Amino acid sequence: MSSLEHQRLREKLDELRLEHRDLDEAILRLTSNANHNMLALQRMKKRKLVIKDMILKIESMLIDDIIA
Repeated sequence: MSSLEHQRLREKLDELRLEHRDLDEAILRLTSNANHNMLALQRMKKRKLVIKDMILKIESMLIDDIIA
């Protein structure tokens, strides 16, 4: 993997981590409201899981590159 590809993966990883953290905060705010929208909550949680999977995939790619 070139250093440019490595840098782009790191940047994408940072973006995903930020989005994951933002979703976590949004979920907490939404659930603090007694009349929260369950559909919106489910969509946020699903998106958060997708992002987590993407984070793990990129981390794995970066680790594999270091080991190789």
